[in-house]
Amino acid sequence: MSNNGKLAEKLQMKKNNIFETADKEKIKLIFDFSEEYKMFLDKAKTEREATDFAINLAKENGFTEYRLGERLNSGDKKYYNNRGKSLYIFKIGSRPLDSDGIHILAAHIDSPRIDLKQVPLYEEGGMAFFKTHYYGGIKKYQWTAIPLSLHGVIIKKDGSEIKIRIGDNAGDPVFYINDLLPHLSQEQNQKPLSNAISGESLNILVGGMPLKEGDEEGSVKLNILNILNEKYGITEEDFISAELSCVPAFNARDIGFDRSLIGAYGHDDRVCAYPLLRAITDSSSDKTVLGVLADKEETGSLGNTGMQSMLLLDIITEISNTLGYSPISVRAASKCLSADVNAAYDPNFPDVYEKRNSAMVSCGTTMSKYTGARGKSGTSDASAEFVGYVRKLFAENGVQWQTSELGKVDLGGGGTVAMYIANLNIDTVDLGVPVISMHAPYEVISKADLYSTYEAFKAFI
Repeated sequence: MSNNGKLAEKLQMKKNNIFETADKEKIKLIFDFSEEYKMFLDKAKTEREATDFAINLAKENGFTEYRLGERLNSGDKKYYNNRGKSLYIFKIGSRPLDSDGIHILAAHIDSPRIDLKQVPLYEEGGMAFFKTHYYGGIKKYQWTAIPLSLHGVIIKKDGSEIKIRIGDNAGDPVFYINDLLPHLSQEQNQKPLSNAISGESLNILVGGMPLKEGDEEGSVKLNILNILNEKYGITEEDFISAELSCVPAFNARDIGFDRSLIGAYGHDDRVCAYPLLRAITDSSSDKTVLGVLADKEETGSLGNTGMQSMLLLDIITEISNTLGYSPISVRAASKCLSADVNAAYDPNFPDVYEKRNSAMVSCGTTMSKYTGARGKSGTSDASAEFVGYVRKLFAENGVQWQTSELGKVDLGGGGTVAMYIANLNIDTVDLGVPVISMHAPYEVISKADLYSTYEAFKAFI
C-alpha cells in the first residue's frame, strides 16, 4: 500500500457493506435473527398486537408485571402494560443510579395505517363500505388496489372485549380500497400525487351481497351487520367503542436473489422495537435498563400512550424513589437511544438525498444526531459529548454503524420521540435501521442493518 493509501486508511471515514466482511458464522447469526424478526412482524401489525407479543416474550424471560408504587430491588425484571398499547420493560441493576443513571431504549410500535371512523358502515351502488380516517403520514394512492386485513378491538356495551384479526390467514377474506381504472383516469392523472386520491375516498370494500331471509330481501349493509352479529354478537352501535384498523394483508418476505433484504409492512418502527426487546431480554447487564415501546409517534406522540405523556417520568421517579435516589439526579445521569428508523439512500431518487450524509443499505445501524426539518426545527440535537460517548462504546464493542440525515436540508426532515426524552434532562440521540420506501404499505430493510442495531442496543445496555 502506498503512503497516501495508508494515510487515507488512517484518516478518512468509509462506509463498508457488512456482508463484504462478515464470515459465514456472522451471516448465519444475521439471517437467523431476521427469521425471528419476520415472525414478529407477521404477529404484530398493530401497537396492541406488538404489546401482546412483547409481554409474552418478557414473561418467557422471567419478567413479571409491575404495578406503580410497587417496591423494587436489585435484580428485579418487570414490565408495565400501559392500556394494552404501549409497554415499559425494565431490569434493576446493581450499579448506583445517581452516577450511572438508567440506560433507556425507546422505540415506537405504531405504524401508518387506515383507521375506521366511529360510524363506518354504509352502502352505495350495491356494495358495502367502511368509512375511514387514515393514521400517520401516508401517500394515499399507495393504499388503493391492495389486499387489506382488519385488526383491532371492539368493546361492547356490557364492557366485554372482542379481538378482531381478519385477512392474514389462509382462507380469510381480505378487504380493498377501489381505485379508478386507467380508461377513466384522464382527469385524475392531471392531479398531483398528493391530491389524486382524497382521504374521504379511502373507503374499504367489505361486501356486495344483500340479505335474503325467506321472501324478504334486505340491504347489503344489513347483511354485513347480520354476519357480524352472528359471528361476534355485535350491533352497529358497537363500532362507536371500537378501535379497528386496516393494514396490508402481506406477510414479511425476503427480497432479492440473495435474500439479504426484508420486505414488510411496519418496519417503521417495529424494526427497532424487536431488537430493543431482544437486547433487554437477552442482556445480563448490571446496569439498570429500561425499554419503552410507545404508541402514537406517527401522530405526534400525544395522549396517555404516547411519549409525551407523564408515564416515562413517573416510572423513572418510582424506580428512583424506591431505591433511595433523587429522581432529578437519576435523570441527569441517564442516557437514551431513541430507537427510530431513518431513510436509506435510494439511487432511484438521488435528487432528494445528500449522499455524503445519508445512510447506506447494509452499512450498519444509523445514528441521527438531530432530526427535525429545515432549520433543525423540532429536534433535540444530541450533544457532541454524548455522540462521542456512543462512538466510543460502539468502537469498544465492534458495532458497525453510520451517521445520516433524512434528506437534503430544504427537502427532508422528520420527527422522533428523542426530543420528549431529552426534555427530561436525559442525554438522547436517535439510532436505528435505514429504511427504503418508508411509510409505504410495504417497506424494505437490510438484514445486516437489523442485526447491527441489535448489537448496538446490546452494547449500550
